[in-house]
Amino acid sequence: MRIIFRCDPALAEYLPRPIPARGALPDWLRAMPNTAYSAIHGREVRTLKQCPPVVDAMTYGFMILLPCDVVVDKGVFSWNWDVPAPATERHPRSPLSFHTPGQLTGSPFEIAGQAAIKFNSFWTIEVDDGWSLFATHPVNRADLPFRLVTGLVDSDRFTDGGINFPAIWTQPEFSGVLARGTPVAQCFAVPRSMPELIFEELDEQRQSAYTQTVATVLSTPGVYRKRFRAKRGRAANQ
Repeated sequence: MRIIFRCDPALAEYLPRPIPARGALPDWLRAMPNTAYSAIHGREVRTLKQCPPVVDAMTYGFMILLPCDVVVDKGVFSWNWDVPAPATERHPRSPLSFHTPGQLTGSPFEIAGQAAIKFNSFWTIEVDDGWSLFATHPVNRADLPFRLVTGLVDSDRFTDGGINFPAIWTQPEFSGVLARGTPVAQCFAVPRSMPELIFEELDEQRQSAYTQTVATVLSTPGVYRKRFRAKRGRAANQ
């Protein structure tokens, strides 16, 4: 799988490039303790930091990054991004635009009178034939003051225009800076063909394996990471 990113030549030196998601892990994950005391168990228990599926989900795919600082003052957004005019017609120049409140009517995202923000794209994205691009809120990033609306784009065909990322601003009283390089969307390629769904009952052999596996996972710290977790290669950049 190759994923090809292209940008306007006038903006190339000003844009942060999309990065592997492993390079955008939040400070709070690094700062978390490995264990914490549980009054229910009466002992130390492992935290989310020690849960490989949680961490693997957060490091999967790549991140689209905010191209410049955005100042937010209780729902008012502003920025000072001094970049050249794009060489490509109809290409965005501002980091944000919006969807009108009416476009959210009837959805769980609808908030009376509140528009959705839209993170403008400065990269076109091309994936291999038969694959689509799944774009979602950065995984487990409840600390971010927005929630991306998840989308699926056939980026093996839609390769000549940017993909914009709509989001709901969730902290109306927030005042501060959304910094350049903030991850705004986590993306990964998925096959477009639907899997065949097969349903079976556990036979005696699989019942025994189930019982043994669960017992081992509960009794032996790190058994999933050591015995079942697949190694993940690092992506190459060209």
